[in-house]
Amino acid sequence: MATKRPEVLLLVGMSGAGRSASSNVFEDLGYYVIENLPAELVESVVQSNDVTETNKQLVLTIDAKDSSAQKQLKVSLDKLSQSGVLTRIIFLDASNETLIERYEENRRPHPMGMESISQSVKSERELLKPIRELADQVIDTTDMNVHELRKRIIEGFQGEASSQDLKISVTSFGFKNGTPRDADIVFDVRFLPNPHWREELRASTGQSPMVRNYVLSFEDAQIFLEKIKDMVEFLLPRFISEGKSYVGIAIGCTGGKHRSVVMAEEVSKWLKSENNDAVVLHRDMKEA
Repeated sequence: MATKRPEVLLLVGMSGAGRSASSNVFEDLGYYVIENLPAELVESVVQSNDVTETNKQLVLTIDAKDSSAQKQLKVSLDKLSQSGVLTRIIFLDASNETLIERYEENRRPHPMGMESISQSVKSERELLKPIRELADQVIDTTDMNVHELRKRIIEGFQGEASSQDLKISVTSFGFKNGTPRDADIVFDVRFLPNPHWREELRASTGQSPMVRNYVLSFEDAQIFLEKIKDMVEFLLPRFISEGKSYVGIAIGCTGGKHRSVVMAEEVSKWLKSENNDAVVLHRDMKEA
């Protein structure tokens, strides 16, 4: 079977139509994204990334308002095509009324900087008309919010990314030191009996077999562990469908030394047994 030639996606479009939001989604899908690249650098950047030698997917967001940039972009695309690189121009658009409304709601100045937002939008549309006509695909975001745009891109491009492996980190922590900032899901195990109050266990951590056996000897620990597994099993495919490439699971107890460590180890072990790409981290174990 012939290897599929690599394809470079170029995101262009009207300011306020969702170009930045789209690039974030592509990044979550595993694409390599370079934002606000000058048109004259397109060819050199693509060639330097060796996309002609690998299946790595590249997304470039381009500002091509002026005619010289558009001419340069056409020349670059022709040269890339001759060297075996497929390119696709995706134009993000929305109605003038919608774009004006978005700028007024966010109270941001339009990059065209004209006297009114309406004038700026109309002027930009006229400047981008030639590049819109070159586009292989137009995504109209007039009736889309950010979440709907995300769903649209995932449905259209998820299968084209080079990798959609979901990386999972399971972190134990102590609530006294705050919740991990990258946590998508947080579980609180402070309701479980605390090994700290057992003199023979106090100095050990949750990685000790004695502490593990003590914590897991309680029925509540076993029941809660199964509930964690059920919830994570339910959520993972939904995270993937949303285009997430990373999920942080945090499990906390008071100090982060005993109970949370045991439960994090158990959850990580289970995830790996289910062929997930999971790592376990113990943020506060040594300091507790």
